[in-house]
Amino acid sequence: MPTNPIGHLLRNRRAGQHTLAWADPDLQVDETFTLASPAFDDGTPIPERHRGRLRGPNISPALVWTAPPLGARELVLVVQDPDVPFGRPATHGLTVGIDPELRSIPENGLAQPSPVPGLVHGKGALGRRGYAGPLPIRSHGPHSYVFQLFALDERIELPDAFTLADAVGAMAGRVIGRARLEGTYENR
Repeated sequence: MPTNPIGHLLRNRRAGQHTLAWADPDLQVDETFTLASPAFDDGTPIPERHRGRLRGPNISPALVWTAPPLGARELVLVVQDPDVPFGRPATHGLTVGIDPELRSIPENGLAQPSPVPGLVHGKGALGRRGYAGPLPIRSHGPHSYVFQLFALDERIELPDAFTLADAVGAMAGRVIGRARLEGTYENR
């Protein structure tokens, strides 16, 4: 496939890791538990089956984690692409209501509606709810997809059509632990 001139021209423009929810000063705590996926290792490419819905099946990868800190009452998952060329990272998943007793979400468990009881999805990329897999600009180079899991000391209340800004505001001062997993994807 020929090079996309727009993707090529914007190749060095990236929102950056410093724009992730992970970097928000109100969510800063130690990384006290671990997050992984049987679909890919940290820092490696995300398989095609988890690609975005416009060109792939858009199946969320299975996620597994170690025990969050004692006192956790809710887990919140944020999936972001900090390599978009303009503005803030693209939100590819925003899920609240994760029971801290769980240690995993199965493959496609981030679908809308979720097959996992209690999970509630906020608005992400293009106003959609649920998982939106990688779909970077062709020829822009590899993009990172950062899965960020936050442990909160109390359950948060959010409006029905909540956004990342709503969730981050409600999480401020409530984070007692966090875990992170990063995958990559490139659309050549």
